[in-house]
Amino acid sequence: MTGADPGLFTPDSVTWQMHGDPMMWIAGIRALYLQALHPRAVRGVMQNSDFRRDAWGRLMRTANFVGTTTYGTTEAAERAGARVRKIHRMLTATDPDTGERYGVDEPDLLLWVHCAEIDSYLHVLRGSGFRLTDTEADRYIGEHRQSARLVGLDPGTVPADRAELAAYFEKVRPDLAAGPEAREVDDFLLHPPTHPLLVPVREVLWRRVAQLAYASLPPYAHELYGRPAPPPATAARQLRLTGLLLRRVPARLRWQLPPKHILRAMARLGPGARPAPYKLGR
Repeated sequence: MTGADPGLFTPDSVTWQMHGDPMMWIAGIRALYLQALHPRAVRGVMQNSDFRRDAWGRLMRTANFVGTTTYGTTEAAERAGARVRKIHRMLTATDPDTGERYGVDEPDLLLWVHCAEIDSYLHVLRGSGFRLTDTEADRYIGEHRQSARLVGLDPGTVPADRAELAAYFEKVRPDLAAGPEAREVDDFLLHPPTHPLLVPVREVLWRRVAQLAYASLPPYAHELYGRPAPPPATAARQLRLTGLLLRRVPARLRWQLPPKHILRAMARLGPGARPAPYKLGR
């Protein structure tokens, strides 16, 4: 609709098209696995929340933040960012080995969380068949200097393309480890608390989702966790098959799930704002 606020990313962005894809959920779980390998970052989560009781709430809050900043108005995105920054300013964590107390909003920690998410979204979607050129992948990473700014980072310090993102991960790898908190995250993702009647469903469906997210991690992450993963070719085949199956579910049906960010954006901007991979490269 003429004059309506398209938001921070706009329907012309790579982000707008990518974030409507159903594989974003698996990418989000991969991001959790990856984020947990930074001891200082994961400690900040575990010491400030009951992860086992609120893990789903945390996942949904992250999904809501991504949906709001992608498809919401500029005002809604800025408001969501301000809320995250305010919460982070109030939280601290303690290193059990040194007794050091530090804020969870340290730039290094925020940058790790950001890069683990963006890398996961990009890796899982491209690996599952979402067509994206290298130039579009670089655009996507650059676009997310906006989301980095919202959580309190200086955009100039955030990777802007694939080369910078790869260099960042190479630099941070010596700081990564699968400590007790990472083990707890791994255990939770494989065996989330479930009503006894739903345990068979968890074992059949959820475990496969978690295993697929784990399989899509980089080899060094598998080494740190010390848990085997299928060969890369097998993991790639599983990603493509899962993407094919999930994309067969009509988008309108998927988007009916709360909180319906995409449907609200289309109502605000008109049907032409519908996210669709074919709009890339036009």
